[in-house]
Amino acid sequence: MHNLALELQRNGHHVTGSDDEVFEPSRSRLEKAGLLPLEMGWDPKRITSDIDIIILGMHARIDNPELLKAQELGLTIQSFPEFVAGQSKNKTRVVVAGSHGKTSTTAMIMHVLNKRNIDFDYLVGSKLEGFELMVKLSDAPLIILEGDEYLSSPIDRRPKFIWYEPQIAIITGVAWDHINVFPTFDNYCEQFEHFSTTITSDGSLIYYKNDEVLRSIASKASNVNAIGYDYLEHEIVNGQVVVSHQGEDFPMRVFGKHNLENMNAAILACNQLGIDQVDSLKALQDFSGTAKRLEKVYDVDDVLVYRDFAHSPSKVGATVSAVKDTYKAHTVVAVMELHTFSSLNADFLPLYKDTMKAADHAYVYFNTHVFEMKRMEPLDTAEVKKNFGNVEVLTDSTSLWQRLKQLHRPKTVFLMMSSGNFNGEDVSDITS
Repeated sequence: MHNLALELQRNGHHVTGSDDEVFEPSRSRLEKAGLLPLEMGWDPKRITSDIDIIILGMHARIDNPELLKAQELGLTIQSFPEFVAGQSKNKTRVVVAGSHGKTSTTAMIMHVLNKRNIDFDYLVGSKLEGFELMVKLSDAPLIILEGDEYLSSPIDRRPKFIWYEPQIAIITGVAWDHINVFPTFDNYCEQFEHFSTTITSDGSLIYYKNDEVLRSIASKASNVNAIGYDYLEHEIVNGQVVVSHQGEDFPMRVFGKHNLENMNAAILACNQLGIDQVDSLKALQDFSGTAKRLEKVYDVDDVLVYRDFAHSPSKVGATVSAVKDTYKAHTVVAVMELHTFSSLNADFLPLYKDTMKAADHAYVYFNTHVFEMKRMEPLDTAEVKKNFGNVEVLTDSTSLWQRLKQLHRPKTVFLMMSSGNFNGEDVSDITS
């Protein structure tokens, strides 16, 4: 939301906003642009009849006083995706969906296009090297959209990705998430099947072919070109992934089987846009990933720290395995913060069983303040440990950091996984 605010201001619009909490780096960026609210919280006096449009995020609730005032005044109220869709209706739209890997796949496509000097707009869920903002809206003829299956807004309970109507769609995989709004796996799968029906006639559906749900969706998709993919064939040479194609080797900076699946999907999408596979592979050689997606933040004296956004069971399992497979001779210390609605729900915890078993030391952390913010019942630490398996569970970030510092020694990799911020702790501090 704050990236959209900055982009709209850059495009000449007068922008204001409200929130009850604003964290870094959003806070500093909004403050620098003069967009940070003078006071946190909600005040209906801010909502006046001269406002052209209200863009409503999911953090607001249906009884939000500013929302109620906007409805009372009859103002135009749109969700984030509805607004972006309106700005994209005359463009070629590439939408990347899936329970995992969509940010990385979107970023890879953007990286190739950027290296090829192709003008395009975008919406992506992470800060990327070479891109100032996570949203760009201009008169470019092409837009690359990360398609989220979560709800559009408190008053629009449809998934965000149904708004975009892509000519080219990617679905990377389906693994149950967002239990608070999709109470069963079947209900969750239905959202992706619905998404597949929004692809324009004669468009393309690029899907991970080893996913049973996606094979079923692809088989039902009519009037579209369904293209199945697997991971890119590769070798590990001196700890580096090397992809071979037509007799040429392409050393890559990313690692992990899941990233090579994402890369294949990105290459296929670029091919649909007229870019040859060799050109895509060349462009992707210096792709180093996105912020908080296996992002290396420390590498000194054979001690490494990676941070990752992984929070759902499939993401956690894939990320821990990728790090251990790459650093077989190292001690891998994996830490996961429970932060999302699903991960903080006791009924969802059994899906995390053994997802961190590849790590040599595994810790699960959660902050009790998050339960208050989300109006949820706190979890029992013993129940968390029982469901995850061989992990230590902590609710105090200071104690967690003390544990991690005790494990700081050569040939150690720390993997810090969270969609939160570990109560504001700096992940690189564990090395001091």
